[in-house]
Amino acid sequence: MHFLSKNADDIYCQLFNMKPIFKTIIFGLTASCFYSTASAQLTVSAQLRTRTEYRDGLGAPLPKDENPALFTSQRTRLSAGFSTYRLKLGITIQDVRVWGQDGSTINRTTTQDNNGLMLHEAWAEIGLTDTSNKRYSIALKLGRQEIIYDDERLMGNLDWPQPARRHDAALLQFNSNQWMIHAGFAFNQNKENASDTKYNPTPAGNYAANTNGGSMYKSFEYLYAGRKYEQGNISFLFFSDQFSKYHNDITNDVPSKVWDNGTWTRFTTGFYTINNFNKINVSASAYYQFGENASGEKLSAALLSANAFYKVNKKFSVGPGIDYTTGGSSGNKSNAFDPLYGTPHKFWGLMDYFYAGSGFGNKGLMDYYLKAKYAASSSCSFTAGVHQFNSSSSVYNNNGDKMSLNLGTEADITANYALTKIIGFEAGYSHFFSTASLTSPGVKNITNAQSNNNWAYLMIKIQPSFNFK
Repeated sequence: MHFLSKNADDIYCQLFNMKPIFKTIIFGLTASCFYSTASAQLTVSAQLRTRTEYRDGLGAPLPKDENPALFTSQRTRLSAGFSTYRLKLGITIQDVRVWGQDGSTINRTTTQDNNGLMLHEAWAEIGLTDTSNKRYSIALKLGRQEIIYDDERLMGNLDWPQPARRHDAALLQFNSNQWMIHAGFAFNQNKENASDTKYNPTPAGNYAANTNGGSMYKSFEYLYAGRKYEQGNISFLFFSDQFSKYHNDITNDVPSKVWDNGTWTRFTTGFYTINNFNKINVSASAYYQFGENASGEKLSAALLSANAFYKVNKKFSVGPGIDYTTGGSSGNKSNAFDPLYGTPHKFWGLMDYFYAGSGFGNKGLMDYYLKAKYAASSSCSFTAGVHQFNSSSSVYNNNGDKMSLNLGTEADITANYALTKIIGFEAGYSHFFSTASLTSPGVKNITNAQSNNNWAYLMIKIQPSFNFK
C-alpha cells in the first residue's frame, strides 16, 4: 500500500530501482502484450452469390402436368477472422433469399420460412501448445463451425445449397507435418431447460437435417486420423451419432411423433485413401455402418467407392469410377447406408436425385460414371460427367412384381470462368433420362412422370477479402 500511494515520479523511480527478478517479470509481461498485439491479424471477407435456376425435374422427375420452375436465389455473407498468439476467431453471418421473396417495402420477416438471416459460423480455436513448437500443434476449437474431412463424402460443408451446413461442436485437434488426429463432440438441446434433456430434432420449417433427408442428431462423437505420405494420404474415421427416441401418437386425429428420453446410436467406421501415380490419381473408400438408425431399426450397411483420373496432358483429364451403397432390409434389419453429413452434390449427379434430401426408398445405389475436365486457360475450365444409376436392392411395382434395377442415366456439363480473382461465373446444364423403376411407388413414387428431365443454372460469385495487420 505504501508503494501505491506514491506519485507518478516516485513510481517511475521505484520501477527502475527494483530487484532484477521483478524487472524481468515486468518487462517480460510488457513485451508479451506488445508481441501479442503486434502479431495479430484481422481478415474481413464478403460473398455475394446469386444463382438463377431452371428446374424441370431437379431432385425427382416432374409430373407431365406440372410446369418447370424459374427463380434466382442469393447468398450474402460477411466474415471476419482474427488471429493472434494462441488464438483464432471466426465469425460468418449469412442471409439466403429468393429474389422477390420479400415485398419491396417490407423490412421485417412475415413468416418463419422466409427468415434467411442466420449465424453460419462463430468459433474460437485455442492453441494449447506454444507456436514456437514447429513439430506439432494441439488446439481446441469451440463453437459453430464447418467440419470437413477428405473428399467430403461423409463430412462436408454442403456448400452447393445456399444455406450450406455447420455444426455446434467442440473439436480437439492434433496436427503435425504427417499426422492429423481430431476428436469431435456435440450435444444438442432446443433451449435452456430447467429439467430433462429431451430433444426435438425437427428443424424449423421441417427441413431435412442430413444429406439423406433425415432428422437432426441429438449428439455425436468421432475420431478422425489421417496420415500424409509422399504419394498421397490415408485416413480412418469412427463416427457415432445419436438420435432422439420417439413413439407415434395421434393428436387431434393427426398422427405425430412424441419425443422420449434416451437415444438410438448409429456407428460409422472405415477408411479413405488417395494416391498419385505419375499421371494417374486414384482414390478409394470403404465404410461400414451398424447400430440403430434414426427410426430405431437395427442397422447393417456399407459404402464402397473407387475412381481413377488420368491426366492426358496439361489441359485434359478423364477417368471412370464406381460407387456402391447397400439398401433395402433383411428381416427386421435395415441395410440402407446413410452418407452422414457429407456433400452428395459432388458425387451422385448434379441433379441431386440421390442422397440429397430427396429420398429414393432407401434402396441403395450402384453408380457407374465417367468424368472429364478440360482447362482451356488459367481462368476458364469445363467439366462433364455421365452416370448410370442402378438400385442395389429389389424394386417392385404395385402388383408386387420385380422391376428393372435401372434407375436412369444422367449427363452433366459445367463451365467456370474467372473474370478476376474475386469475380467468377459458373454455368451448368444437366439431363436425366428416368425409368419406370425410378418413379415406382417404392422409390420416388411419382405418377404420370416425364422421362426426360432438365436443369440449368447460371451462378455469379463475388468474393472480396481484406487483411489487416
